Amino acid sequence: MSRPLALFAIGLIFGGAAGFVTAAGNGVTFTGHDHGDPTQHGGGESHAEMSSHDHAGAVNLPAGENAPGLEVKVTKDPMAGWNLHVMPQNFRFSPENASKEDVDGEGHAHVYINGTKLGRLYGNWLHIGDLPKGNVEVKVSLNANSHSALLVDGAPVEASVSVKVK
Repeated sequence: MSRPLALFAIGLIFGGAAGFVTAAGNGVTFTGHDHGDPTQHGGGESHAEMSSHDHAGAVNLPAGENAPGLEVKVTKDPMAGWNLHVMPQNFRFSPENASKEDVDGEGHAHVYINGTKLGRLYGNWLHIGDLPKGNVEVKVSLNANSHSALLVDGAPVEASVSVKVK
């Protein structure tokens, strides 16, 4: 083993041990993330993880003509990839209020590809690069400023579309 590689390996071992000792000494535990903490929902969550979230903290609005709704459309981009068009009704994208107090009818969207969270969306259009081959589900959910799921009469405000990728 070359000297720089050996020193790197020794550094990893002792650095990792020091990190664990420091964490343990400060009461840090490895119990997973807090679903109530919006700072821990940046992406990469699977649909199964999202469905296990407690909707008690969700923003539930009554049905009616002023209730939020959602339509989505995915089209092939002429150059490369795909274009997602998100068309909310009675809802305003408010990136300036992300992680702040909830206001009825405003927030952001979460975009999922085959159940895996791609990320947040703060506007009506998103360019998506390559999609996996086969039938692909593109799903969008509306979320309140606090990142809580937006519900209408207990049902999540979301829409999905299937795309056949060759």
